Amino acid sequence: MLTGRMALELYLDLISPPCRAVYIFAKKNNICFEFKPVELFKDSILGRKMSGGQSHEGQQHTEEFAKVKILKKVPVLKDGVFTLAESTAILLYLSRKYNTPDHWYSSDLQKRARVDEYLSWHHNSFRRIAPKTLWIKVLIPLFTGQAAPPEKLQEVIDELAASLVQFEEKFLQDKPFIMGSEISLADLMAVVELMQPVGVGCHIFADRPKLAAWRSRVEEAVGKELFQEAHEQILNIKELSSIEVEPKLKELLAPTLMKMLK
Repeated sequence: MLTGRMALELYLDLISPPCRAVYIFAKKNNICFEFKPVELFKDSILGRKMSGGQSHEGQQHTEEFAKVKILKKVPVLKDGVFTLAESTAILLYLSRKYNTPDHWYSSDLQKRARVDEYLSWHHNSFRRIAPKTLWIKVLIPLFTGQAAPPEKLQEVIDELAASLVQFEEKFLQDKPFIMGSEISLADLMAVVELMQPVGVGCHIFADRPKLAAWRSRVEEAVGKELFQEAHEQILNIKELSSIEVEPKLKELLAPTLMKMLK
């Protein structure tokens, strides 16, 4: 059992893939931290009512969170008076401070460079493409009241499929993990991102046995229970469809969201 005050705080929304990567990494490596949940969609976007009938901007925009991160985005790490944003920076900080096992981010210069190479590719591929499935299948219909055209989803799926081919051929190849026989930060960042389309019903691992086997190995490496715990919200994200959104919020957000479909 953890005792005493923990200096390390992690502000996370587990709907966010980068937040899930930080959460899994910290938990897997037995890093003591205080989990500060930030509900981006349910609170900040949906604008729940407070007592007295006054609306608020949600936990994401509370005074406490604003003090930690001026951009009001997650994940954010607070270690005493030190604050840090951006998932990759946070993961590297944790790996160095807590001297986590070398396979996560190798001390070997060239192996480390390979992880860096993947993380650079990841930002402009999986990270850019995969979240669009959530917007198209869940959030745009929720806020606009209109289903997105099927061809828009197909465009995203086709683009993601091309990136999956690159991932298998360039990074995974015939290895158990991206770096070889053990999991690394590269695998962790990749898998959490790919669970985003899975959560909204896009079966991206179907008919891709190499990719599916890799996902299973990553789950085993971090622990199936921890993996499911971290992904519980995204795997039930369609429950957002039943939430009633205030008309004023729909009116405010709909034009911006509709532009995403053009």
